Amino acid sequence: MRTFRLVMKTLLAVFFIGAGINHFRDPEFYLRIMPPYLPWPMFLQYLAGFIEFVLGILLLIPRYTRLAAWGLIVLLIAVYPANIHMAVNRHLYPDVPIWFHWIRLPFQFVLIAWAWWFTREDENRTIDLRNR
Repeated sequence: MRTFRLVMKTLLAVFFIGAGINHFRDPEFYLRIMPPYLPWPMFLQYLAGFIEFVLGILLLIPRYTRLAAWGLIVLLIAVYPANIHMAVNRHLYPDVPIWFHWIRLPFQFVLIAWAWWFTREDENRTIDLRNR
């Protein structure tokens, strides 16, 4: 179980590190997703990318894993309105397949659950510490 947990944590971290980098590589995509009622869209999309990148890195550092996981949960909840905006206004994104919009909404909850798993103490680590 410990190896599986490490692999899953690494995959989640790589996902967010990659997503964070992508905010800087393709800012126009993220600007188009930004709901029009939010101020400073360029700043917010770069901030989101920076936070995704940093939290992805911190997830890999055992001392900061729990903090990073909670940060990712907050971030995923914070950006959910942009996902809803994108799905409801899919006509603004003709180059994005319709199925992507509707898969993305429930997938956000999968990511939240995945991150939440790392807010909990590693059961094997707890047992190991108690046996010492």
